Amino acid sequence: MKNFENLDVWIRAKDLAVEVCRAVSACRNFGFQDQIMRSSISVPSNISEGAERNGKKEFIYFLGIAKGSLGELRTQLIIGKELGYFDISSSEIWIKESRELSKMIYGLINSLKPA
Repeated sequence: MKNFENLDVWIRAKDLAVEVCRAVSACRNFGFQDQIMRSSISVPSNISEGAERNGKKEFIYFLGIAKGSLGELRTQLIIGKELGYFDISSSEIWIKESRELSKMIYGLINSLKPA
């Protein structure tokens, strides 16, 4: 198995988490701030945890959790955009990236499943 730090999906998920965490750090809605930071950080964290586990089955399981966290993050990005917590341009870029990452994880899961 590849080192997770070399996986494009992990790199992009980590970069998205950093961008979102930076953007939300000034948010005064601390419940929202905490929740979106947790979901954004959960994505690369679960990819790396699964990659470090003992085999494909566990990796697939944690990729599924990461994919679910992406759905949660995308929902929070949409809500944050509508509440005016993020500028529209950044929000749309992050929402698009979350969709692309979801597709990447789906593809990775399928590539790991037995034929």
